[in-house]
Amino acid sequence: MNDIDKEKIIVVDFGSQVTKLIARRVRELGVFSEVLTLNQLKKIKSFQKIKGLILSGGPATVTKKSFPKIPMYIFSKNIPILGICYGLQLIAKSFGGKVKSGNKKREFGRAILKKNNNSLLTKNFFKKNKTKVWMSHQDTVYKIPKGFNKIASTKDSALTIIENKEKKLFGIQFHPEVTHTDKGDILIKNFVYLICKVKKTWKMNYEKDRIIKSIKEKVKKQKVICALSGGVDSSVVAILVHKAIKNNLRCIMVDTGLLRKNEFRYTYKILKNKYKLNIKLVKASDLYFKKLNNIYDPEKKRKIIGNLFIKIFEKEAKKFKKVKFLAQGTLYPDIIESRSATGSKTSKIKSHHNVGGLPKKMRLNLIEPLKELFKDEVRKLGKSLGLIDSILNKHPFPGPGLAIRILGKVNPMKVKILQEADNIFINELIKKNLYNKIWQAYAALLPIKTVGVMGDSRTYEYTCLLRAVTSKDGMTADYFNLPKDFLDEISNKIINSVRGINRVVYDITSKPPSTIELE
Repeated sequence: MNDIDKEKIIVVDFGSQVTKLIARRVRELGVFSEVLTLNQLKKIKSFQKIKGLILSGGPATVTKKSFPKIPMYIFSKNIPILGICYGLQLIAKSFGGKVKSGNKKREFGRAILKKNNNSLLTKNFFKKNKTKVWMSHQDTVYKIPKGFNKIASTKDSALTIIENKEKKLFGIQFHPEVTHTDKGDILIKNFVYLICKVKKTWKMNYEKDRIIKSIKEKVKKQKVICALSGGVDSSVVAILVHKAIKNNLRCIMVDTGLLRKNEFRYTYKILKNKYKLNIKLVKASDLYFKKLNNIYDPEKKRKIIGNLFIKIFEKEAKKFKKVKFLAQGTLYPDIIESRSATGSKTSKIKSHHNVGGLPKKMRLNLIEPLKELFKDEVRKLGKSLGLIDSILNKHPFPGPGLAIRILGKVNPMKVKILQEADNIFINELIKKNLYNKIWQAYAALLPIKTVGVMGDSRTYEYTCLLRAVTSKDGMTADYFNLPKDFLDEISNKIINSVRGINRVVYDITSKPPSTIELE
């Protein structure tokens, strides 16, 4: 038995949009972590391998008669427990503390946290007894439970960090898992290493071996069709499945007409020739444009593309004998924006073409080997599989393609305009050594025409929006501060080179409140 099987941190999901970030932060420390629902937690018979529990935030409130809670017997297991946001309120409520609804006083965004007392949890966390943290809560603990100590506070939350050293119980009102909290990783590190005393035993190679093994066990000798777009995610999935089942994998690449300029043919040649994948090409651009004709609503676009995606693969699957599975490159951020990965109640942000909503009549079983990973983790996994940099280092690209970067109606003319503008933008970022400093960059076409003057003549053409963001995991993001000279240059090149655009704007909103993609 491996050490990673012995020592793990369990994250209990109470429905937070960023629950998986907690598990991710633990994995970054070289410690294996799992996200479980409350029901899954209740089914655990032995806690021997579990070295700590982290209770996530969530939309529920402990101020109501009925609320989700962990059984009291788990508190007696002598396992360190860290409650975050709702997790703090749950711990306080469970041990006789008082929590009030925040109808009047709420905390959203950054807040100044002040140190009141020392704690192993906050070692090296504060600078001059202060730090900035990210709050997102309405309810507040206003009476500390018996046996607990007050560790830190904010202006509006007197009990922002509490602990019961004897029972190994810790509660924090803010979110250390998001990058908006200064040195939040230090706090999680202290909990994992100093309090739970877990050894650093987990590496991405373990994840690679685990995934390949799980595919073998699930598929056995059956055949699999892989939805191969040529992006990082689907390429990693294809190589993983190929390593697991070899020639029983059939890859299908669909030419939707909605990819970046020249991308389809390039990635096809690389994956077929270098990685020896069995790939069939399907030309479907005319069909996609026909189905998207006069569709303006982004959710309708996504559903049309998703349903068409499934229909095409069902049709192609019938051409192969005894195909039972469909492999997809779904990632955790895709899932969490569409639904909870663990079944807990979360707010739906947007539909993803390859997440949920699959037709009930679909005859193929779904394989999603990456659904618990973030983009940069997938890149690490791809590197361990020997995936080349030209594919590995691609910026994230949405499954529905350029259809959701063209706001409003989609047609071949608009796609052509956007392909040219996006190609200029991306190539210039590469030339200026900016591309690898950015998490995601793209051009979008807005459904806005404006008046311009070119060559002393009036123009009335589209507006091109440029977006470039920095992020660690795609769950939060900040805009990249591109140099003014670069923006001047790129704007000039796009307007002079791309017929149909006479205005360029740069998006400087963060996530939240916006999303990275426009639709």
